[in-house]
Amino acid sequence: MQKIADSFLRLVKIMDELREKCPWDKKQTIHTLRSMTLEETYELTDAISDNDWKGIREELGDLLLHILFYSKIGVEEEKFTLEEVINGISEKLIIRHPHIYGDVKVSDEEDVKRNWERIKIKEGKKSVLSGVPPSLPAVVKATRIQEKAKQVGFEWENKEDVWKKVEEEMHELQEAISEKDQAHIEEEFGDVLFSLINYARFLQVDAEGVLEKTNKKFIRRFQQMEAIATASGKSLTEMNLEEMDAIWNKVKKQNTNT
Repeated sequence: MQKIADSFLRLVKIMDELREKCPWDKKQTIHTLRSMTLEETYELTDAISDNDWKGIREELGDLLLHILFYSKIGVEEEKFTLEEVINGISEKLIIRHPHIYGDVKVSDEEDVKRNWERIKIKEGKKSVLSGVPPSLPAVVKATRIQEKAKQVGFEWENKEDVWKKVEEEMHELQEAISEKDQAHIEEEFGDVLFSLINYARFLQVDAEGVLEKTNKKFIRRFQQMEAIATASGKSLTEMNLEEMDAIWNKVKKQNTNT
């Protein structure tokens, strides 16, 4: 534990020195850091998706630096201190885990989640959905909204009922398409996506994660298709759909498990 404390204090000292002596670090504000923090977060999620443990370790370090950077600026602006940041999250964890630090009994993780939401409401949250960040990517946001609604009992009983809802929404989308009403089509298409994400939860599937895996699979196969076309002396722009589809199917057979 002492080694961890020493390492943390070393990084805090480095941050203090950079803020004082480095022209670039001196200029940064919470607003200039924001986009870089988002980039570092996405780099971490990429490393996680790839099971790249070396990358995960590196990106966690980058994010930790950003946390210290914001905290340093907070001190300069006389808004908060690093100590307050650390103590704040410690107190929050203790309060929201009464089954560990109190006498509340739980039977499973769902009880823990329900207690968490009840405590947040007692703390002054006006809605169980108020904790969902507006800037979350849409698929992640939909999942979080559904998970939070579940904590107050607003949830289907089984996956079969959820699938019926998916089929109902798909039928409504087809009706909107037949009406050629673009605004209605977009609304119903959104409903289909939302219901599919809900179904993914019931299948214990991470909708965002599996979609990203599919994106990467498509990129990998498409680039292989481009390479095969180039090797044959053509570019994809010179091929018709039938020719490209034949190469695509060849690539799929070569990569049945990827």
